[in-house]
Parts: sequence; C-alpha cells; structure tokens
Amino acid sequence: MADRLPASWSAAQRRLHWLVAIGVFFAFALSWVMTRLGDNQALLKFALYQLHKNAGLLVLAAVVARIILLVRRGRPPLPGDLSVVNQRMALLGHAVLYGLLVAVPVLGYLTNSTSPSRIPVLFLLAIPLPNLTPASETWYALLVQFHRLAAVALVVIALTHALIAIVHHRRGSPILRGMWRG
Repeated sequence: MADRLPASWSAAQRRLHWLVAIGVFFAFALSWVMTRLGDNQALLKFALYQLHKNAGLLVLAAVVARIILLVRRGRPPLPGDLSVVNQRMALLGHAVLYGLLVAVPVLGYLTNSTSPSRIPVLFLLAIPLPNLTPASETWYALLVQFHRLAAVALVVIALTHALIAIVHHRRGSPILRGMWRG
C-alpha cells in the first residue's frame, strides 16, 4: 500500500476506470441483444455471445489491474466537504462495485463452464479456454440467474455511482473532474 495518499488518480487509474465502465455497459448491451436472437440467427448469436464473454474477461483483467494499482498507489482522499456518512457511503459503494466487477465475469465464466451445450469461450475470438467444471443443468440454471441478477445490480449501482458523481460535479466538487482529467 502507498505510504501516503496521492493528490490525484494516475493516468493509468483513470484510463482503466473508463475502460471498465465502457466494457461493463458494452457487455450488458450485448446481453440484451444476444439473448433475444432466435436459433435462425445462430451464427450471429454465437458471435455476440463470444464478444460478450470476451468483454467480460477483459473487464475482469482491467479490474484486477485497477485493484493492483489501488493497492500499490492508493487513491486520492475524498473531498473534505463530504460528511463522514457520505464518505463511508462512498467507500462502501466502491467496495460493492469492485465486488460486483469481479463477481459478474467470474459468474459468467462459471455459467459457461456448467452449460450443457459445452460451447467454449474463445478468448480474443480465437483461443479456446477450458471449462472449469463438468456440465450440469442444475448448476447452469442457478448460475445463469446469479449472473443476470449480479449484472443488473452492477449496472444499477454503476449508474447510481455516475449520477452521484454528476450531482457532486454540479455542486462544484472536483470528484468527476479528477477522474476525467486528473
């Protein structure tokens, strides 16, 4: 952990923040399209599922990188004008976001691993990744629901996070500016 708090987010932390945000909303949007395609569009459906899975894996990698940077470098202090309650809520909200940012892709990978169809994840659309578990209709049905619920929770909390940042920005707080430009 950093000995003292940095004055601002590093360029790498800011880039990873926005990459993760874009990746989450891209994967979520893909999920709405891919799950509504019929079997008569099997090739498109397969391609969109693979894009969705790759987006999830890349989000997971970016989140791990963010966590490593956070541990090594630290984070800038929260603005002094935030009440203690708001500071605690901000820290709790970030912890929940990080938890979901890890859980959703892991649940997605486990969902794919337990799927009776045994369609592999093609990392970078070319490298087949192994299934971590045997096929199981029971676990698959359960994990699909957990993955969906966690993904919806992630998007709702991420949108709430963005809305709160905008509200603080409109009130003159440097929070959003700090994540945008440093």
